[in-house]
Amino acid sequence: MVTLLDGGMGREIQQRRPQAAHGLWSARVLVDEPDLVVEIHREYIDAGAAVITTNNYSTIPSYLGKEGMQGRYRELTRLAATLARLAVRESGKDVAVAGSLPPLEESYRADLVPPPDVARPIYQGVVEALRNDVDLYVCETMSSATEANTAASAALGHGGGKPVYVSWTLAETPGRGLRSGESVRQAVDALAGLAVDGYLFNCTHPEAIEVGLRELKALTTKPIGCYPNRLNKVPQGWTLDNEITTGLRGDLPQHIYVAAMLRSIAAGASIVGGCCGIGPSDIRALGERLF
Repeated sequence: MVTLLDGGMGREIQQRRPQAAHGLWSARVLVDEPDLVVEIHREYIDAGAAVITTNNYSTIPSYLGKEGMQGRYRELTRLAATLARLAVRESGKDVAVAGSLPPLEESYRADLVPPPDVARPIYQGVVEALRNDVDLYVCETMSSATEANTAASAALGHGGGKPVYVSWTLAETPGRGLRSGESVRQAVDALAGLAVDGYLFNCTHPEAIEVGLRELKALTTKPIGCYPNRLNKVPQGWTLDNEITTGLRGDLPQHIYVAAMLRSIAAGASIVGGCCGIGPSDIRALGERLF
C-alpha cells in the first residue's frame, strides 16, 4: 500500500502570484490571500493526495523577524494548520493533515542549524500551534542529524501523541549522505530511542533519493518514503532571500518524475509525493500510475 503526499506549496504560490517570490511570500499569503492557500491544498486533494502539509514553512521567527513579525510565529503557524484543515473539510475526503516542522534558519544549510537549546523552545511553539488541526507531524528538510533529533523530540514531547515522521534532505551527489556530510546510518542512529513513525527524504534530486532509500531500507523496518524537488543544484551560500537563484531543472519532466517515483517505490518507499517545483498535475499523474 502506497500513501500519496501532496507537492510543493511555495512554487505554486509564486506561479500564481509572481510578486510573492520576494520576502515573506509563504507567510504573507496566509494573511493576505488565505483562499489561495485553501485552493492549492484543494487542488492537491483533488489530484489524489491522501496527505497534505501545512503551509508554515516560512512562519518561523528567523524569517518573520526580517519584517519585525517574529512575535507572530505561533499565530501564523496556527493559521496555516486551520487553512489546511478547512481544505480537507471542504473536499469531503478522508485526507490527513501533516504539520510541518521546518528548518529554523535556512534549508540545506547544516552550518546554520541553531543549537538544540535555542531550537527546542521554538519547535515546541510550532508543535503546539499546529496541534489542534493536524493528524501527524513531519520534521522536513532536515539537513543534519542534530536538527532532526531536536525537531522530532519536540513533536514527540508536545504533539499530543500524534505520529511523527522525519524527512532529511540529502546531498545532491548520490550516496553522499545528508547535506551536513553525515551518513544516512548516522542520521538514523541519532534518532535511536525516539518513537519516530517513519523516515523520508525530501527537497533533494530523485537520483540521490533513490540511492538513499536503498541504504535506508537496510537500516529500519519502519515505513520509508520520499518527496523530491525539481530544483537545479543548490548553489554554495544559498539562502531563501539572497540573490542566488536555483531555478527548475529542465531534465525532469512529468514522465521522468513519475518514473523516478516508481523506482523509489521499488527501492522500498511506501510514502511518495513531491516538494519544490512538483505541482498538482505531477501528483495526479503519479496517482494515476499508482491507483
